[in-house]
Amino acid sequence: MAPQYYWKGYLKLSLVTCPVAMKPATSESEKVRFHTLNKDTGNRVVSQYIDSVTGKPVKDQNEAKGYARGENDYVILTDDELDAVALDTVKTIDIEKFAPADSIEWIYLEKPHYLIPSDTVGEEAFAVIRDAMKADNVVGISKLVIGRRERAVVLEPRDNGIVLWSLRYGDEVRPEQSYFDDIADDADPELVPLVQQLIKKKTAKWSPDMVSDPIQESLLKLIEEKKKAMPKRAAKGKSSVSAPASNVVNIMDALRKSVEADLKKRKAG
Repeated sequence: MAPQYYWKGYLKLSLVTCPVAMKPATSESEKVRFHTLNKDTGNRVVSQYIDSVTGKPVKDQNEAKGYARGENDYVILTDDELDAVALDTVKTIDIEKFAPADSIEWIYLEKPHYLIPSDTVGEEAFAVIRDAMKADNVVGISKLVIGRRERAVVLEPRDNGIVLWSLRYGDEVRPEQSYFDDIADDADPELVPLVQQLIKKKTAKWSPDMVSDPIQESLLKLIEEKKKAMPKRAAKGKSSVSAPASNVVNIMDALRKSVEADLKKRKAG
């Protein structure tokens, strides 16, 4: 199933505007995930917001954001008040500048998203902006509100779509000179050709298999071993197991199905 839209709005370049949608380009949904349980009962643990003074749970409708102006002294802002502070970039990606495609250093690229037209009416305008950037070998620079924070973004035309990268701000990137200046400038010229030979032998065409996750594979193996060691679930109505233990079986049964589905995908691939 294709991921849901992460954001919907408009792409704008001068007087050219088209409706677009943004979807995440990466996902960790296939990763092994764990629930936190009470080891003694096997029940799920539920997290709550607790008032730091009264010690009582806080209801969802009473939660608010607070900006500290002193010790234990906050300016309270509600979700409605935060939503009211709407920037134009909440719903519009207005391309303000362009830069050569190879001029942005990789360290500034933070997170990729796929940008696509959200209806057929806007496809032509979208294609015009995309192909014009391709022809000039440039990327677009703009801003977009993500998670109530305005972020700098770069738009990179790719195939029939556009990849939108959120960018780190300049003050978020540490200068490399403070780390690299004390390293020797030149390596031993007699050793470099030997290492080049080694590099040549190990060079291959890029494949996602080059960055497989050994921890993930080990976790799946461990889970499979523990599943085999678990007792089979008793038939309904005949079990003498108490409610908490039954809850553990249900959770593990769901985990078993999830792992089996993942393994089938791996074999099919």
